[in-house]
Amino acid sequence: MKRPLFTYTMGLILSLGAVNCGSPSVETEPKSTANIQAEGIFSVAAIQDVTNGVTDWQLAHMELAEYGAFVPSFQERSEEKRGWIQGTFLKGMADWALETDNEDYFKFLKAFAEKQDYQLEARIYHADDHVVGQYYAALYDRYNDLEMIKPTLQVFDQILDNPSDVSLEFGPKGTEAGYSHECLKRWCWADALFMGPPVWTKLSKITNDPKYLAFSDEEFWITKDYLFDDAAGLFLRDSRFFDRREENGEKIYWSRGNGWVFAGLTDIIDDLPKDHPSYDRYVALYKQMAASLIALQDDSGYWPVSLAAGDLYPVAESSGTAFFVAGLSWGLANNMLDKAAYLPSVKRGWRALNAAINDQGMLGWVQQVGYAPDRVSPNETQFYGNGAFLLAGAGVHELSEKGFFDKPAGGQ
Repeated sequence: MKRPLFTYTMGLILSLGAVNCGSPSVETEPKSTANIQAEGIFSVAAIQDVTNGVTDWQLAHMELAEYGAFVPSFQERSEEKRGWIQGTFLKGMADWALETDNEDYFKFLKAFAEKQDYQLEARIYHADDHVVGQYYAALYDRYNDLEMIKPTLQVFDQILDNPSDVSLEFGPKGTEAGYSHECLKRWCWADALFMGPPVWTKLSKITNDPKYLAFSDEEFWITKDYLFDDAAGLFLRDSRFFDRREENGEKIYWSRGNGWVFAGLTDIIDDLPKDHPSYDRYVALYKQMAASLIALQDDSGYWPVSLAAGDLYPVAESSGTAFFVAGLSWGLANNMLDKAAYLPSVKRGWRALNAAINDQGMLGWVQQVGYAPDRVSPNETQFYGNGAFLLAGAGVHELSEKGFFDKPAGGQ
């Protein structure tokens, strides 16, 4: 699945929105992972090739005219330049640019952020509107310009001055525009643990001011204690799923919902001082989820869209799988997971993700915007799916550079 490694000048990167790569190709199932296995996809060059290809496909499809055919729902929300849908891609792109020291990608991100004046989206309390702060913080790390994070600090200071104390119950309807449910003013759904806490934790690291971490740490564990099923080692998406069951009687553990949490944990731990009172607790949660997740990966390398009821959803899903590959790769690279036990899972997942990419570089099999397991199509993608893939690419790239794929570890 070799494709050209694109090296863009700044002018060409900024013009990518004018490119249209045509209609989706028709596929009924992902490419054979047996064929993928033979292609040496774990080399540094191959990982760069495929991950740059996915990045460049998305950069060529940043406007509705280019991505509309691949995103059948929530197109208006997908257009939001400071929203969570695009924000997740930009976060993934920042991680990939950092991992490969790609200044052209950083220049794109910087120009994109400047057009937004480094602002968060409009809803002060809604975690979805905070996720762009992750790539603003990455730009600050790159360029050391306080203006890049100042608007985020101002919004978070507003929250600290008047914190929300609404219930985490996903029931009462919201009373203000932008909050369909009142609980969205806090982290009452699993996805929020990716959108918000990593930004708060990072800001304390940047500013050396513990107040942002103190707030995030307290709120994170309130949400964890509310939504985490300790017996399963997995998160329920929100309180509506306390009593809901799949047709086979299993609880509903949404793949991408758990993917959000798992990937977010890696950023929190990265930026948390090792002597922080909660450090070991975050690591323990991460390891508990990792152990649960590798037991639920199917033989194809994908994780089912409903983690405990995979037989009911016999179809590939790439966004949750990408988050899990990213999170597991991080754990291996940071010596938190056993290589023999976990590297085979990463390898199966990376093969599966490669098999979900079409010849134009589009990652398919991405479940569309939702809050529970649902249908998946081979010819549909989304910004957040590609962002998750870039996180996975960054993680697998680090493993390759560290020699993890030089010798077999356990099953292949």
